[in-house]
Amino acid sequence: MKKILFVLFAVVTITSSFAQTKAAGVTIPNNVSFEGEKLVLNGVGVREKFWMDMYAGALYLGSKSSDAKSIVNANDPMSLKLHMVSSLITSEKMIDAVNEGFENATNGKTSGISSEIAKFKAFFSDEINKEDVFDIVYIPSKGVLVYKNGKEKGSIKGMEFKKALFGIWLSDKPADKKLKQGMLGK
Repeated sequence: MKKILFVLFAVVTITSSFAQTKAAGVTIPNNVSFEGEKLVLNGVGVREKFWMDMYAGALYLGSKSSDAKSIVNANDPMSLKLHMVSSLITSEKMIDAVNEGFENATNGKTSGISSEIAKFKAFFSDEINKEDVFDIVYIPSKGVLVYKNGKEKGSIKGMEFKKALFGIWLSDKPADKKLKQGMLGK
């Protein structure tokens, strides 16, 4: 009986260890579900600034891909998880980073989505703390949904906005090149 329990415990332990990934000292799930869509971890990386970890960033897709342009342009369910690991990230700094990210992702052509960008930035207006988790989810029928610590903050429709948003991390001028490579599973 002890051998059976030991084997069962070992199988459960090994199986559960594959159900998550570690990055920047935090645990990232290998699978997520939003609005009935099941997504798999494509890759994870760490946003660094001045050699300090700011957040762990994970990209989830319906099926794995390393093609950034295809991901950005796809009208398929996908998600980004941003797990804050630094107390240096403030609401103001996050909004500034989002502004810069949209400028870089669109080559400065944000006028067509300026109202969507303003709405998105408002989702970061509350205080941001170490250990906060943001889920940025794209569901084609609903648009971009933003969650903070599991609570929905709001949604934004529009494929052009979705492309620019995911471009912050996956464009030719990403927020962090190593983070982009990690999200792409490279």
